[in-house]
Amino acid sequence: MTLIHARGLVKRFEGFTAVDGIDVDVQRGEAFGFLGPNGAGKSSTMRMIGCVSPPTDGVLRILDMDPRRDGPAIRARLGVCPQLDNLDLELTVRENLTTYARFFGIPRKVARARADELLDFVQLTERADSKVEPLSGGMKRRLTIARALVNEPEIVLLDEPTTGLDPQARHLVWERLFRLKQQGVTLVLTTHYMDEAEQLCDRLVVMDGGRIVAEGSPRTLIEQYSTREVVELRFNAESQEVFAGKLTGVGRRLEVLPDRILLYVDDGDDAVAEVQRRALSPASVLVRRSSLEDVFLHLTGRTLVD
Repeated sequence: MTLIHARGLVKRFEGFTAVDGIDVDVQRGEAFGFLGPNGAGKSSTMRMIGCVSPPTDGVLRILDMDPRRDGPAIRARLGVCPQLDNLDLELTVRENLTTYARFFGIPRKVARARADELLDFVQLTERADSKVEPLSGGMKRRLTIARALVNEPEIVLLDEPTTGLDPQARHLVWERLFRLKQQGVTLVLTTHYMDEAEQLCDRLVVMDGGRIVAEGSPRTLIEQYSTREVVELRFNAESQEVFAGKLTGVGRRLEVLPDRILLYVDDGDDAVAEVQRRALSPASVLVRRSSLEDVFLHLTGRTLVD
């Protein structure tokens, strides 16, 4: 049950190639993520999937339809949660849902009932008659997600769904999205939070320079591109570089940063013991499990992209 199918998908803007021939398949009921630095092509891909930007080349089918020809029919079955909340601040919380429902031709009585169900789902029932403007950022985000569900979509597109939220609000949004997935809704999201991708995504792709550089489940990617554990060593010195040569052969890979040295190893305790055997005395030692962020930085680099 493939709901999104892309082969050789390309998007160009006046000679600039934003998406450079990617292949993607998203199955019904899964949570699929697009990760990548700024300019990697994530947003351009999401806009093509959302049928608001036509592909330049390649094959793209959404819900077994062609976005070039069937855009309105596809959009009627999609829910979209944009990166920036674009709620109507002059309307109440409930009115934001019932008014939006009218765009899909949903009868008023059905729209009111559905709005009440969705407000309960995102825990905003008590604020149903409040204006939107004074709501907290987390409440606005939950309302934006509720609005994306008004038309009972088969696919929900979420562009950085928890950016700017505090930890409590982020975890509440994660819980709501997990419940949606349990109900069989297909989620497609972009995020810059690696812990969010690990929490929500069944599968994901890492994009860089408009191309897919890795694909798989979070655990598979960690196993393929990193190690089981990472040891972080901090030395009291102006430069950590002087200690790198003394750590050769400890672990599979070594990375020198301005403030610490990272050792990518299979057993952190064994690596720390080896560091001590080499008569090195770091100011601090941290052994942690390898994460999706380690994979992301390994594949896309640490250089800031604007």
